[in-house]
Amino acid sequence: MQLYHHPYSLNSQRVRLALEEKGIDYTSYHVNPITGKNMNAAFFRMNPSAKLPVFQNGAHIIFDTIEIIQYVERIAVVSSGADNIICSSSEVIEWMQKIQEWKPKFFTLVHIPEKYQQYVSKFIRRVIIARMAESPDLAGAYHCKLKEAYETEDKLKNPDISKQDKEHLIRLLDEVETQLNETAFLAGEEFTMADVMLIPVLARLVLLNLEEEYIGSRPNIAEYWILVQQRPSYKKVIGKYFNGWRKYKTLMKTWFFVRVRTVLRRF
Repeated sequence: MQLYHHPYSLNSQRVRLALEEKGIDYTSYHVNPITGKNMNAAFFRMNPSAKLPVFQNGAHIIFDTIEIIQYVERIAVVSSGADNIICSSSEVIEWMQKIQEWKPKFFTLVHIPEKYQQYVSKFIRRVIIARMAESPDLAGAYHCKLKEAYETEDKLKNPDISKQDKEHLIRLLDEVETQLNETAFLAGEEFTMADVMLIPVLARLVLLNLEEEYIGSRPNIAEYWILVQQRPSYKKVIGKYFNGWRKYKTLMKTWFFVRVRTVLRRF
């Protein structure tokens, strides 16, 4: 089994948390979207959306995050041969879908300084154009990604989009806060795949220095956040890259790569 992912990708974090929680071995391939690695022809042929993660088991390839997690659950059941490992209940799946409905893309981008947004966006557009020239048979698909990149820049200029994303997030967190007043975890007293879906959302808020506004202001979520950070899966999947000084190392490494490639015009 192979997983194409990256620590920056929120959905990648979700799938990796599921794999770690279920104890499933897999081969890891880092594909950094900020440096345009997801636009390389080999990956693009497999997944023209260029989105992460991608899970492959033989000829079976899955792109949807929730489908991957449910597939991982089924693998865990088959591998264990035990009856005590069960797949997600309808309540858990409902929470998973509800959390998945909030898209982090524009919310994240509006909290990044504009000069960095534009610099990386320009770099990615150049990467797409370079890959298009190298693989003319994929020109149509690459053109779609180029168009999408321009549309993203236009949408960022529309304050209503970021406002809607923020309001959506607030509603979701308020609902989570209410639920955590009744149970230790999101779907009951046991850790489930619903928590796997939620943890990266909280981690993203911390990464953007928004912890006090969105987590600290909600006591149940704040307590929950402390609890889930103690899990080995969190420490391996997220903490390893973003706790404390590590986040600066992770981000600076990528920023340095983008700057050097830009200066050398190697896209």
